[in-house]
Amino acid sequence: MNPTSLLLPINQPPPVTTFRSQFLNPTPLRLTPKFYLKRRIQSTVLSSSSVQDKPTSVNPDVFGGKKELSPIQSLVDAMSPPIRIASSALIFAGAIAAGYGLGLRFGGSRNAGVGGAIAFGAAGAGAAYALSSCAPEVAAINLHNYVADFENPAALNKEDIEAIANKYGVSKQNEAFNVELRDIYCRYVSAVLPASTEELRGDEVDTIIKFKNALGIDDPDAADMHMEIGRRIFRQRLETGDRDGDMEQRRAFQKLIYVSTLVFGEASAFLLPWKRVFKVTDAQVDVAVRDNAQRLYVSKLKSVGRDIDVNQLISLREAQLAYRLSDELAHGMFKEHARKLVEEIISTAVGILKSRTRATEPTRVIEELDKVLSYNNLLISLKNHADASRFAPGIGPVSLVGGEYDGDRKMDDLKLLYRAYVTDSLSSGRMEEDKLAALNQLRNIFGLGKREADTITLDVTSKVYRKRLAQAVTSGELEAFESKATYLQNLCEELNFDPQKALEIHQEIYRQKLQQLVADGELSDEDMKALERLQVMLCVPKQTVEAAHADICGSLFEKVVKEAIACGIDGYDTETKNAVRKAAYGLRLTREVAMTIASKAVRKIFITYIQRARGAGSRTESAKELKKMIAFNSFVASQLVADIKGESSDTPPEETQEEQIQQNEEEDEEWESLQSLRKVKPSKKNLRKEIQTEITLKDDLPERERTELYKTYLLFCLTGQITKIPFGVQITTKKDDSEYVFLSQLGSILGLTDSEIVGVHQGLAEQAFRQQAEVILADGQITKAKMVQLNELQKNVGLPPQYAQNIIKSITTTKLAAALESAVGQGRLSIKEIRELKESSVDINTMISESLRENLLKKTLADIFSSGTGEFDEEEVYENIPKDLNINVEKAKKVVHELARSRLSNSLIQAVSLLRQRNHKALVYSLNDLLACDKAVPATPLSWEVPEELSDLFIVYLKSDPPSEKLSRLQYLLGISDSTAETLRAVKDRELPNGAGEEEFVF
Repeated sequence: MNPTSLLLPINQPPPVTTFRSQFLNPTPLRLTPKFYLKRRIQSTVLSSSSVQDKPTSVNPDVFGGKKELSPIQSLVDAMSPPIRIASSALIFAGAIAAGYGLGLRFGGSRNAGVGGAIAFGAAGAGAAYALSSCAPEVAAINLHNYVADFENPAALNKEDIEAIANKYGVSKQNEAFNVELRDIYCRYVSAVLPASTEELRGDEVDTIIKFKNALGIDDPDAADMHMEIGRRIFRQRLETGDRDGDMEQRRAFQKLIYVSTLVFGEASAFLLPWKRVFKVTDAQVDVAVRDNAQRLYVSKLKSVGRDIDVNQLISLREAQLAYRLSDELAHGMFKEHARKLVEEIISTAVGILKSRTRATEPTRVIEELDKVLSYNNLLISLKNHADASRFAPGIGPVSLVGGEYDGDRKMDDLKLLYRAYVTDSLSSGRMEEDKLAALNQLRNIFGLGKREADTITLDVTSKVYRKRLAQAVTSGELEAFESKATYLQNLCEELNFDPQKALEIHQEIYRQKLQQLVADGELSDEDMKALERLQVMLCVPKQTVEAAHADICGSLFEKVVKEAIACGIDGYDTETKNAVRKAAYGLRLTREVAMTIASKAVRKIFITYIQRARGAGSRTESAKELKKMIAFNSFVASQLVADIKGESSDTPPEETQEEQIQQNEEEDEEWESLQSLRKVKPSKKNLRKEIQTEITLKDDLPERERTELYKTYLLFCLTGQITKIPFGVQITTKKDDSEYVFLSQLGSILGLTDSEIVGVHQGLAEQAFRQQAEVILADGQITKAKMVQLNELQKNVGLPPQYAQNIIKSITTTKLAAALESAVGQGRLSIKEIRELKESSVDINTMISESLRENLLKKTLADIFSSGTGEFDEEEVYENIPKDLNINVEKAKKVVHELARSRLSNSLIQAVSLLRQRNHKALVYSLNDLLACDKAVPATPLSWEVPEELSDLFIVYLKSDPPSEKLSRLQYLLGISDSTAETLRAVKDRELPNGAGEEEFVF
């Protein structure tokens, strides 16, 4: 069986423990339930926490009855150490003398006398030794009888124990005496430790330490007895073998470890080998100490109530240190204890609050909450006490977080209590400072969020504020007060009410009053005066009043407007006009508000027509829907706007006509540029009837959609109405210029500016001209005949000449750019042709992309490095060519250097290859290319694995009669010394033999 299982957690209290001693006393010591009951009756070991203040007492019977002395032990007990020594000497001397006399008498010789003396002397020595050896046993028996005869063993005196040892001349380290000391200590510790069903009292450690010191037993011997008790518990567990007995021994073993650890202190680490003997780890020992210390501290906290004082806190701190409980655990346990005390009060208050059987119960609820606040204030004051460092950890404000009331369901009860306290705080009609502080404490104790607490406070305070405000208005006190704002501000300060929230209440009251007065559909002068009086008293801002009227009266006016719009084109009669005018005036709406409401309703109808036009299957059907929208705007929307303004819509004001015509005359150039624009230009002829222009779709639709709708109707005006008849035949019916009047009105409805309208017309004309011009200029060439066609096309479309020229230029430029791109990509374009194009005013930058220009630069450089001339013009390469191609000079230099480095080695390899092929002419070209690359990027002497081939290259190049500068540079690059060069020059004219000889020379 594993001993470490003794320290596993205990789920339930085990039954009584039985100890059996087989170490010192052959008589087993069994602690039966009857024995525990006898001890409880005799108050030897009290386990109840209610009697914890009484010290632990041990019945003397625990040490067994008194022991009897044998005759010789009685004789020894009667002698003092000096007498015992003298008696031993006397016996020894008498035995020798008697033996000598008897031997001499009966033996007749001196030798016989000596022999008798020796024999009797040995017997006397044995008797003397027996007498002396009984002293430790007699001392141990007297010690046992002394302790067993003591009514209160805890009152033993160390001097008495030492006196017993001294009486018999025995040392405490004597085996017999020490065994008795150990047995007495073991029995006492076993008696002091409570049963497994009982909890520690807290004074066991002090009791054992005091008895150990009085007994004078050494710590190692005492520790052995603690380990022996542990062995008994383990053996008892083996004997029991059931689950209940197992739990019983675990609890007993944990208590033993805890008490033993505290008895020996820091020395317990090496005096108590739990790990070696019972395979118990240090962590398990710590758990046993922690759990038992917590149980003791809990029992100590039970004596602490809400009336805690300084002495109790100091006592708690001392107990915590004595129990070896950490500050962290003690802090949490005290917090939990304080929370439970508060939870008891809270539960009582909640019960009272929910009962509601008597009218006095709300007062009782407040009394209970005051108890909570009083207890919390006491803890706060103790936390700030001068001697707070001597107090138990955990002193501070109480919080219900983490306890019984830390849940959503219980939180509702706390909110009810908080509401009740807020209501009581405002019962006098004002909020006192001490009540504010109490509410803050209560919120922290309950764990309410600031928003939750503010919501409850605002709700209660709002009701009280409304009540006080109603009393002030009814009594006339508010109206009689000189400064209404000051009165209301004072009222807010008395209730600690947010002025902004008060203003919201004022606004709500004003709205309610307005709704009552406008219930009949209009506001009379008396109603307006009453509203103005209420506005002044409540200090309601003008903007708020206007917003309230716009909302409440506006909703009524909106209903009238919707009914008028629902009448349609044919149903907008005189009755509808009168209803609109009555509502606009009777509801006292400003013109801006009325127009805003009407605009919203009208634009909603406009959007409906727009959606139908988008969903139409053809351009003609879309134009029909747009025409319906134009008619609705002319006969309904325009009339509605006129009725709201109180004007007549039959004839437009002359000033409006003249201003519009004058404005358009100032923009004649744009309006006269296209034929279609001239037809939609406002004039006295097409302004047949004034339409409203204030309600538009400018803010409802993006510009692109508005211009597309306008373009749709413009195409309808240009192409006419298309009618399909059977057999797939379409008939196009041309429209007269009256459709352009509708087009002009459509532009107003869509909110298009003049520039946007002009842009649509021009864009449409440019689109038509471009489509046909691209066909004419398909090859990118412009001839006289094509120009005649383009001019005729420009007149037919009605596009201004400057716009037509721009389109023609754009088409030709695009065609040319495509051709140039293709030529560069195929390598058919050289730098010479680029320069010719630039002389012809062709913009190379726009015609040819930068990447293609870079490719052209590389191609040009490749041609230079492979020309075979060996020439390299730095000005041409580094300045002229990059300038013609519009490439950065530094970037061009980088490209030149990279290409020259790569070509340098390639030229040498190619030259050797041509040498082996005996192509001397091409070989000279390759060496010239090598020299050209060297001019671009000066190189170091080149290496080759066959030096003879380099000499052959030099000879071949020498025969081509090159300039001395090139020959000298080639000699340097090929790494040929001057002496070798002279030798090679000497054989310059020698004929090379044919066949194998030539091949041998070359290689």
